[in-house]
Amino acid sequence: MLAAHDQARLDALYESMRDASREALGYPVARDFDYASLYRFLQFPSNNIGDPFQASTYRVCTREMEREVIDFFAALFQAPKDDYWGYVTNGGTEGNLYGLYLARELYPSGIVYFSEDTHYSVAKNVHFLGLRHIMIRSQKNGEIDYEDLKESIRLHRDVPAIIFANIGTTMKEARDDIRRIQDILKDLVVHEHYIHSDAAFCGPFAQFLDPKPAFDFAEGADSIALSGHKFIGAPMPCGVVIARKRNVDRIGRSIGYIGSMDTTITGSRNAFTPLLLWYAVKVMGEQGLRKRLARCQELAQYAVDEMNRRGIPAWRNANALTVVFPKVSETIKNRWQLATQDVSHLIVAPGTEMALIDALIADIVKEQA
Repeated sequence: MLAAHDQARLDALYESMRDASREALGYPVARDFDYASLYRFLQFPSNNIGDPFQASTYRVCTREMEREVIDFFAALFQAPKDDYWGYVTNGGTEGNLYGLYLARELYPSGIVYFSEDTHYSVAKNVHFLGLRHIMIRSQKNGEIDYEDLKESIRLHRDVPAIIFANIGTTMKEARDDIRRIQDILKDLVVHEHYIHSDAAFCGPFAQFLDPKPAFDFAEGADSIALSGHKFIGAPMPCGVVIARKRNVDRIGRSIGYIGSMDTTITGSRNAFTPLLLWYAVKVMGEQGLRKRLARCQELAQYAVDEMNRRGIPAWRNANALTVVFPKVSETIKNRWQLATQDVSHLIVAPGTEMALIDALIADIVKEQA
């Protein structure tokens, strides 16, 4: 049993995290999840070690549910039915690392191209993998500058091109168009290429947007990563990566003592997060995801309209859940936990309340008065 002062610390931490969670408006995290029926599984030393599509000698696992999660997102991303593979990751960064890892194994001499609005972890990932890379300019809305990309590839057209496409940039939720990127590669006759789609926040709903962004396997992606805790919701970071199986088969190796293939980034893997995502997709399904999206879009447009009405020049990219506005003060940034660079933003993730949007706007207006 905990000492009284340690119990008091835990209680205080709980209250602090509860309050902070309610007012975290600048980060893409859903807050409306309820996994109480799964708490009983936390008593087991679960581990999805090895490949999710192969049995292991360790059976305290959730591989069956993990495979169903992979199947759900593979279908959502229009992956070829006989040529896909995936696993539940620790989050979007691991999924992106995996896509780049596959690309490096296919094209060790390849150059990675990514925009200046790309998530900061990508520069770290290419460093881990020892990959050559070129940063491409972004357009004002955060989307990659296709002319700069074309000219950069033209200068290195004899080298395989590894494209890291953003399907929702961190600050402005801009989406790169891999159909246009494919056209560039075709025009330059670059046959050796790999395209990874970073759909961390937008992955669970991008397929339902009108018009649908060009990002999935049918459009030419070779791998796609998403985060599970951002739009779907989870009490800890998690994600999913889907890739073409023929590319994964090139890197796998058999590990005798676990009775499975080593095909993932980590050896031991979280077995609870696949259960969370399985529960979520079973409860919501595609229709539930569509409803979440519709509600969030309604609130995002409300935030833009209300901010502009109150004198705050706000905007959002087409169909985005991210509302961009001028950089706020340190006081407001810290209170509302707003991610801020040259601009600040509000992200209308599931569970965001209109009353909190109104309170944020009131704080900004009051400070400007």
